[in-house]
Amino acid sequence: MRSYVSMSRAAVAGLLLVGVVVGSGCSWFRKGNDLYAQSPETRPLEVPPDLDLPRTDTAVNVPVPAAVPGSTAPAATSIGFTMVGTRDEVFAKVGEALAAVQGVEVASSAQALGVYDVNYQGSNFLVRVAGADVGAYISAVDPRGLPAAGDAPKKLIDTLRTALVNE
Repeated sequence: MRSYVSMSRAAVAGLLLVGVVVGSGCSWFRKGNDLYAQSPETRPLEVPPDLDLPRTDTAVNVPVPAAVPGSTAPAATSIGFTMVGTRDEVFAKVGEALAAVQGVEVASSAQALGVYDVNYQGSNFLVRVAGADVGAYISAVDPRGLPAAGDAPKKLIDTLRTALVNE
């Protein structure tokens, strides 16, 4: 058995195949790069200039102590002093000075936070080293971050001031 395909059937099949290729979205037969490029939904979002960065003019303003004009150190009511140098340099020097003070037990330290957790004369408090405009500010604070109360923090900060400023 031999089957013969007529010419008209072959032509119809060929035209049908060409129509499917053209209609299926072949990029050869498209006009332009993208038919939907001009639609408003595909345009990039335009952000007003005042909304692309957060406002910093209302950031937290730290009070300046009376002893150090132009500094961003904590308020004068805290127990502390300012030392020249970067925060990391001063943090290392404070660690060495704490090790040299008799009766000080350093429970832990966190350089990223700039604090030493100390026990001195029966009081537990933090010795904090914070960056300031003119160097680093060394202070004694309680675990809540408030100025440490009592004689032990004052005495230790005075001892550190004497040891570090007279270097």
